[in-house]
Amino acid sequence: MVIKQNISKITTTPIWLLWLSLMIPPLIWAGWYILNPSQNSMPSFLVLIPLLISPILYIWLIQRGKIPPTESKDKSSLEKLEKTLKESESTQEEKTKPPNPINAQEEKALRDCFPWGVYYLQKIDYLPQGILCMGKLMTAPEKAYPIVKGNLEKVFQDRFLIIFQETLQGQPFFALVPNPYSDTLPQKLPQEKLIRPGMALFLLLLTLLTTTIIGAEISGVQVSELETNPFLILQGLPYSLCLIAILGVHELSHYLFAIYYQIRTTLPYFIPLPFFLGTFGAFISIKSPMPHRQAVFDVAIAGPVGGFLVTIPVLVWGLAYSEIVPMPEKMNILNFTALDPRFSLLFSIISKIVLGSKLVADQAISLHPAAVAGYIGLIITALNLMPVGQLDGGHMVHAMFGQGKALIIGQITRLLVIILALVRTEFLLWAIILIFMPVTDQPALNDVTELDNTRDILGLLALVLLIAILLPLPPTVAQWLSLY
Repeated sequence: MVIKQNISKITTTPIWLLWLSLMIPPLIWAGWYILNPSQNSMPSFLVLIPLLISPILYIWLIQRGKIPPTESKDKSSLEKLEKTLKESESTQEEKTKPPNPINAQEEKALRDCFPWGVYYLQKIDYLPQGILCMGKLMTAPEKAYPIVKGNLEKVFQDRFLIIFQETLQGQPFFALVPNPYSDTLPQKLPQEKLIRPGMALFLLLLTLLTTTIIGAEISGVQVSELETNPFLILQGLPYSLCLIAILGVHELSHYLFAIYYQIRTTLPYFIPLPFFLGTFGAFISIKSPMPHRQAVFDVAIAGPVGGFLVTIPVLVWGLAYSEIVPMPEKMNILNFTALDPRFSLLFSIISKIVLGSKLVADQAISLHPAAVAGYIGLIITALNLMPVGQLDGGHMVHAMFGQGKALIIGQITRLLVIILALVRTEFLLWAIILIFMPVTDQPALNDVTELDNTRDILGLLALVLLIAILLPLPPTVAQWLSLY
């Protein structure tokens, strides 16, 4: 789904082949463990070589089938608007200048939509993707956009989407992009049916089943025991219900804020998985542009905050029923039967508050199934807060700092996670996910108006939360908590 949404627009290489190139490492690793079930460690060359081959083959396949810019289907990208703007300054572009999408009378009305004291219009360029209006901003962005937008809608009704963005040099410009759902079109495109409660309910129930089975295994129930006594599966409900509550509130928070800002979106859909954690999470799919950066921020931060507010009481409740066990020789963040709490500053503090004097140095925690769900909730919160691309954290830094700076922050974060994966191998999967995730985020219609101070502070606190989850317990704090 991710490849089809982001890569199919720029290459003719079959999606299944691109997917297969990305799946080379897990397929090789899974095959090795199937053929060697009695061995615990894989040869290092089988770990490293697939990781090197996979991205090289993936990029080569994309380039081999790359669509020329003139044939690209992604006509709504504002990066291509800027690129076409630069090309329009050359003499060759003048020879192939696209036809004017508006008549002379409409062009005069268009120019009148930009009051001199609001936005001094200097140049209009007509491109295949729409109309670019370049000029100089004469007032605050939050005042300019609604005035110009209102004037343009009086002239063109809903014929265009009005986009307010900045060039890479920081110059604000307006872009009028054809609205595919405009009522003025001769053949209006049918709007996609978004609300499918039957599908959402089916996936929820299926995920409830898979997570309950995994929860029963976490609680110590063997598969052979389930065959003789199916009611033992009920022991997996504490894990299942807690994890679904965390994921559900996370996505429902996104959904409710999207509805509040009148953004077209699907219902939350769960992804069932018959192994590992029992689910691959949940998601909503947003089908219309964000109106402004405030909406981008609010929709993005609502999910991690909502999920975190459920995670904390679930984790506290689960830790209260967890047991103290001897520390294992090797630390593994997925070892639920003997988890070293010092892997995370925040997790260590919460564990010490709940378990008190029972938790001391050289002691690990055997997590209760509910604590496992809360612990996974913390990891999900941290992953979503990563300030990269289309993750919640990526949307947040886009809203806080703008697209240009968000792109730089995303690249730096990728590099830091790769370095972290070299030190702590449990972050290798995170590094792989971030490497293949697009770092660019879709712009809002008004992508110039900045956030208020309150939202900036909330965004910074969310990034502090990310650091508190990922940062190992410092020795000084560990001594203070009697964990060192």
